[in-house]
Amino acid sequence: MAKGVIAEDEALLRQSLRAALETAWPQLDIVAECEDGASALEAIVEHRPDVAFLDIRMPGLTGLEVATAAAEACPATQVVFVTAYDQYAIDAFERGAIDYLLKPVAPERLRATVERVQSRVGADRSDTASLADLVRQIGSRLGPARQQPPLSWVTASTGRETRLILLDDVAYFRADNKYTTVVTAEGEALLRTPIRELLEVLDPTVFKQIHRGTVINMKAIAGVTRDETGKGIVRLRERPETLSVSAPFMTLFRNM
Repeated sequence: MAKGVIAEDEALLRQSLRAALETAWPQLDIVAECEDGASALEAIVEHRPDVAFLDIRMPGLTGLEVATAAAEACPATQVVFVTAYDQYAIDAFERGAIDYLLKPVAPERLRATVERVQSRVGADRSDTASLADLVRQIGSRLGPARQQPPLSWVTASTGRETRLILLDDVAYFRADNKYTTVVTAEGEALLRTPIRELLEVLDPTVFKQIHRGTVINMKAIAGVTRDETGKGIVRLRERPETLSVSAPFMTLFRNM
């Protein structure tokens, strides 16, 4: 039985796509449903599915970033992008010969996509550099989705004190149950916002997830090394601790 992963941040759309796939591809076992890019990448690496359905815009890593990392970590996994973009953006997918589904997903389009994916299951897909290049080209065609300026500061608490913290001063954010720990050179504070919601308002060119529970300020990085397993170790400019980067997320640092 073929295995699949669905990554979509809206629960109703995830459920709708899964239900449609049960009709269009009954033999497909959906091994994971994810609501953000980081968990989608981790699921792909863990389950090594035959196909991953990726929403283009998700909190944290975008579907394009997930596809780029997955092309290296799991080259056998086929990617189908799920998008709400207009025809101009769709042209970019078609010229790149990459499968996509337009929201809302039409049953006939899904059937055609499933047939193409099924025909390629098990085929040699080792040309990861070519796929990554196509994904970058599509990303440049689509352009940024942000409609408002990114967040510039947060309010967080330390004991009974509430602090205003500029994002330029943040080294990294760490998930803490339903809240988020903000780490700066001076110490830690608690932000009463889940990290997933925080990702939606952070500047994605500055703040990057290095795994599901950690978002780092790229400006706070002093250096990155890779160990023998492929995992990364991040040294910070103004903090003594180091942070681990799971192997698939190391693609974020390739051009540093």
